[in-house]
Amino acid sequence: MGCEYCEKDAVYRCSVCGRTLCAEHAKLQTVCPSCIKKNSKRYNIDNALPAKDKEKIQEFVRRFWGEQEQLAFDRRFMVSDLPACVARKGKEIVGFVSFAETDNTVIIVALGILPECQNAGVGRGLIEEVEAQAKRRRKQKLLVSTSNDDLPALAFYQSLGFQIYEVKPNAIAEKHGKILKGIGGLPVRDEIRLQKILR
Repeated sequence: MGCEYCEKDAVYRCSVCGRTLCAEHAKLQTVCPSCIKKNSKRYNIDNALPAKDKEKIQEFVRRFWGEQEQLAFDRRFMVSDLPACVARKGKEIVGFVSFAETDNTVIIVALGILPECQNAGVGRGLIEEVEAQAKRRRKQKLLVSTSNDDLPALAFYQSLGFQIYEVKPNAIAEKHGKILKGIGGLPVRDEIRLQKILR
């Protein structure tokens, strides 16, 4: 599904009219709760099956980020090679989260939800599943990072109990060798790091 305003892949959905948008055409604005359309699609969350789901995860990664390698916490990850959880509507994958483990943490490397399935609790469900797995493995915290332009992601993770604890100036610009245009045309430069202490 493409952006309603250009040929790029859509990665967001307008919370008022429902149009699908690329990052460049997504705009940031204040919206009251009555204007946010809640999506009521049903989905199930389970662990991704590497042989079966890898190709679909690669498709999501290409669509959302344009490259398989993601930089997070000074490490480079090939997203589709990581453990992942997927959200399915019937047999179709509508979202995924990939993660990596260290001695005492789980790093959320990538989270992508199809625009038409956003605002349905899919992202929350995926993060809650990763958190539950981390607790079962006795990890002490969850880590996630995002770019300075991705205010929707910053709001989303903070609503789930994550706190900003560090900013790495120019980390993303240095990875790409230039400053990219992000959401609403904001310059993409910095990696914002968040953590959630697990109890």
